Amino acid sequence: MITIYHNPRCSKSRDALALLQQHTSEPLNVIEYLKTPPSEAELSAILAKLNIPARSLLRTGESDYTSLQLDNPELTEQQLIKAMTEHPKLIERPIVVIGDRAAIGRPLSNVSAIL
Repeated sequence: MITIYHNPRCSKSRDALALLQQHTSEPLNVIEYLKTPPSEAELSAILAKLNIPARSLLRTGESDYTSLQLDNPELTEQQLIKAMTEHPKLIERPIVVIGDRAAIGRPLSNVSAIL
């Protein structure tokens, strides 16, 4: 099964979903992560599949990033993950997970690479 953490208001997320619908016959699990945020454990697992630190998944242009002072380099991985689960708009999008692989759909070719 393919899972996409999706924001229907985001053009990149819509493009990634369309790409998946066009290029795979596998069932799609579409999670609107703003309505149903991943748990801390789920987000940790996603980060492991992406092979990136939590800081790399943060949307630094969001007002919550500044107001929560997430630019503080002393914050731990767990603190950053907790912030993203409590404020899911901080999570970069879209994220596609296929088995033990994952990709952030910016650029869209990242998703194509794991199909």
